[in-house]
Amino acid sequence: MDELDTREWLLTNGLGGFASGTVSDARTRTYHGLLVAAIAPPGERTLLLAQVDAVLMVGGHSYELSTNYWRNGDVSPRGDRWLQSFSIDPLPTWVWGGKDWQLTRQILMPHADAVGEDAGNFAIEQRNRVLIHYHLEGENPARLTLLPLIGDRNFHHQQRYDRERHFSQVVEPRRVIFQSHYRQLSGISWQLSWSQGNYQPDSHWYWGYLYPEETKRGLSDREDLYNPGKLIVLLETNDTVTLEASVRGADGNAPPPPTRDIFTELHRRNKTRLATTFDKVTRPQTDPSSVYSRLLQAGDQFIAYRASIQGSTIIAGYPWFGDWGRDALIALPGLALTTQRHELARSLLHTFGQYCNQGLIPNTFPDEDAIPLYNSLDATLWWIETLGLYLDATQDWDFLVQQYPIVQQIYKAFTMGTIFDIRVDALDGLLSWESPGHALTWMDAVVSQTPITPRQGKAVEINALWYSALCWAEKWARYLHTHGLATEAMGNIENHARRYAQQAGKVKAGLQSFWNPETGYFHDVIKPDDQRSPEIRPNGVIALSLAHCGFELEQGQQVLEVACERLLTPYGLRSLAPESRFYIGQYVGSVWQRDRAYHQGTVWSWLIGPFIRAWKRYYPDEPIPWMADALLEHLEHEACLGSISEIFDGNTPYPPRGAIAQAWSVAELLRHWDDLYPPSGNKPELMQNLRNPDETH
Repeated sequence: MDELDTREWLLTNGLGGFASGTVSDARTRTYHGLLVAAIAPPGERTLLLAQVDAVLMVGGHSYELSTNYWRNGDVSPRGDRWLQSFSIDPLPTWVWGGKDWQLTRQILMPHADAVGEDAGNFAIEQRNRVLIHYHLEGENPARLTLLPLIGDRNFHHQQRYDRERHFSQVVEPRRVIFQSHYRQLSGISWQLSWSQGNYQPDSHWYWGYLYPEETKRGLSDREDLYNPGKLIVLLETNDTVTLEASVRGADGNAPPPPTRDIFTELHRRNKTRLATTFDKVTRPQTDPSSVYSRLLQAGDQFIAYRASIQGSTIIAGYPWFGDWGRDALIALPGLALTTQRHELARSLLHTFGQYCNQGLIPNTFPDEDAIPLYNSLDATLWWIETLGLYLDATQDWDFLVQQYPIVQQIYKAFTMGTIFDIRVDALDGLLSWESPGHALTWMDAVVSQTPITPRQGKAVEINALWYSALCWAEKWARYLHTHGLATEAMGNIENHARRYAQQAGKVKAGLQSFWNPETGYFHDVIKPDDQRSPEIRPNGVIALSLAHCGFELEQGQQVLEVACERLLTPYGLRSLAPESRFYIGQYVGSVWQRDRAYHQGTVWSWLIGPFIRAWKRYYPDEPIPWMADALLEHLEHEACLGSISEIFDGNTPYPPRGAIAQAWSVAELLRHWDDLYPPSGNKPELMQNLRNPDETH
């Protein structure tokens, strides 16, 4: 390689833990590491094993195979010069080689598929592990020296050398146990074990690693790592060695050192788990080597176990996001309903519902005994919308009986008023909120307690969700009454149905106040002082995409034509039309600069889902004016190989930005795969009367 390939790879373990790095093996982010363990799944993510430097001695020559950035600007050593190939499928695989030798490395992160309600802490903790497998080919035997670089720090932060920080190590046959100590605090006990080799303790600090991606983001970008010793392995030709890094249980126990064939066995188990998970998905494209199968695997990476609720959750994105209510509920149809993982969907909806408080669904789950955060208005409405989609898909009316009291609680809270001054306007029935310093919709960037996209008042997609929620509630109340499923505690269910229907009719009429005839689009927000926001944003498209829609055909078609002209790109919809004076076309710079651009023109790929749903409603006989080719090319060859980024620049050439793998980005493409690539195999063509997205700003 003449230049470092900093495209990224990602492995996850179903607990929130992960391993991540680059094609060239140079760590470019604080979040890169071989074992980032979720100590309290999916939280308390802690970097333990950053990397393993490798030096190969063969035929009288020494080859340094690692690649590192340093704070003085150097890149040294340049192990990528010996890199012959990299592949992501079926596992991250590097092949280094010279004239008469070849060393292959593969990384495997076993999945916590067996963790359940009867699992103890040890069973959870021991599954935070990663295996690194080396295979030598060539004409001569070789000596492989492996140097682990370790830490014990929150995955958001860097580690610095401190004379009061040290790492204890207990050397045992074929394994060494590490634990950090800082003043009076002891860190996580974990072990590094191996199938063969001789370990020699020989402690060193390496100072001044540089993370250039953090430099670009205007964040702290330096780190010091600790090398406790070296493992020397004498390899014959066609010989292997496997390392395993694993968190030890609370009782000090841990799995035994790896055997010669454990890597192959655990890889087989991972493949079997995936095949079983998606055995109900019967599309022609589900061949293991297909793009669709890789998309399924990408979606599976976001499903995690949460210890505090003993149930499943969805990680919003990697490497830095946790599980967020809004994101999870938007992603759920694509990740769980489309893939027929109905038990997963039911579990997630149940979990969110049981935390409903004052009519609000939490935006973040609690860790341990922490209080959930309820800083979202739309998470509640997305919960009702997603519950409706689940019930339609499964006919699970017993679940409706369980969840209907929560629907009642939400309705009562919104109509009577709840926190953040969330309330229903008695005049038009629309849902409003007013709380300076907060951002309760998905456009939630806040800098210095000031929302970048202030949307207090009546937001268009919030009220479209409110209308759909009322329609769902009426439908469910009538069903419960008709089929004799209503309980005494529910009250007079017939009255509920009439009340929901009346309220829905009032809201439908009130939605017309969002119409802007000058732009042929919706006002984004009706502010508390009754001023209207004329900006062209994708929230109008979201409003057209829901299960129940209160807008007429002509309005919907006009909105979609404007969206095609001003918002649609090959990677999704812009968050603001380029003509706006607030538009920012690049998501770059400091935290402040990036937060300002986050919802002011940046492209969000998840929004292509609402666009497709709206298009199918208002142009049912016309081909969808968008193809996923660019996004699938991105999935295969850009950013994080095998996943889809959170956002893209609003300006061409739309480089990927933000989190390298985002749940709702993957989920919405899965949800609409058959719309874009029907079983016939014919790809939809762009409508000739609409501007090609490549020709926009």
